[in-house]
Amino acid sequence: MPRDELRQPLRKRSPAERLWAKRPGALPVASLLALTVFLAGGVWVSRLPHPFAGEPIVTAAIPPPEELKTSSISETAPAAEDGSGDTVAEAELPPDPAPEPKDYQNEASIIMAAHRPLKPAPVPAVTEPTPGGPLPRISANGRKPSDVYAQVTPMAVLISKRPKIAILLGGMGLNAKLTQKAINDLPGDISFGFAPYGQSLQADVNAARAKGHEVMLQLPMEPVGYPGNSPGPRTLLADSTAEENLTSLHWLMARFAGFTGITNYMGGRFLASPEALQPVMAELKKRGLVYLEDATVSVSVTPAAAKAAGLPMRRASIIIDAAPDAASIADALAQLEKEAETNGYAVGTGAGLEVTIDTLMDWTKDLQQKGILLVPVSAVYKGNMS
Repeated sequence: MPRDELRQPLRKRSPAERLWAKRPGALPVASLLALTVFLAGGVWVSRLPHPFAGEPIVTAAIPPPEELKTSSISETAPAAEDGSGDTVAEAELPPDPAPEPKDYQNEASIIMAAHRPLKPAPVPAVTEPTPGGPLPRISANGRKPSDVYAQVTPMAVLISKRPKIAILLGGMGLNAKLTQKAINDLPGDISFGFAPYGQSLQADVNAARAKGHEVMLQLPMEPVGYPGNSPGPRTLLADSTAEENLTSLHWLMARFAGFTGITNYMGGRFLASPEALQPVMAELKKRGLVYLEDATVSVSVTPAAAKAAGLPMRRASIIIDAAPDAASIADALAQLEKEAETNGYAVGTGAGLEVTIDTLMDWTKDLQQKGILLVPVSAVYKGNMS
């Protein structure tokens, strides 16, 4: 009830009494408290990571088809007469053997949204600023550039039994016209390898990421026949000291930011030298990267060096444009499909040639009908492919 001032004694009230008399009622206080809780909850929910928000996924188990028998279908062959008019006994016809169903034929996964654009690089939390440029690093809370810069692949894709194919196109950033063609024409699940010698590398990398393409750094390594056969400046050399190669490695990694890992550019001699390779593998592990080796090198000690360093590594099995014509590229892609059906996944590499881009663009249109999933390179280090 409101206070009746006429019944109060005539005296001067203290400041505390005057403040208490002006206190708000219970209803306004409760309303303000509820609004505060609502706003705080909204801020908390908005900060929660939702990697699959906006990408509804439906996964359904499809039972194998059952044969339906009706009265119009007989399991025996009709009786026949021989030449004398006698009836020959009916004989059962054995059913045609049913083909063994593939595991993924009993699975349906429908991903109803395209990949979202990737954030521009560099991301400060996984970037070490240096006078020579940004270097990748593991963040204070343990986040790795290989995860931060990767495309988010839905869990339904990672655990699916459908064949999966990852493709990395290299040489990006060297030819502006072909780089833009690849960025604009190819689906975001095609990953790109950028050489460290382009003119506008960071802008091109972020343009690719804006279209959903993951990026790797192509690291020049000493080939057989060097220096007559040279990948470019600051090539990692088999006879250089570990300090010299790490200095070159840092210079090459600082050309741009936003790569999930490293892939070799040439390297026939360097990749056969465990003494030269081991410090480089250890540095890549220290900086939270992954390593992908293409199929150009026949003799390599990389698996042992990567295992010793604890560095995640995969090796591509096919160069899709070793013969740069449409028919040969199509044949190489068909080999990738067979390997993926056998092993669960396959990785191919190629160059950003116009014929490669055009052939890939046509090939990707039929993958859904074939039951094959196209995935970014980062996916082959995760799920049932790890």
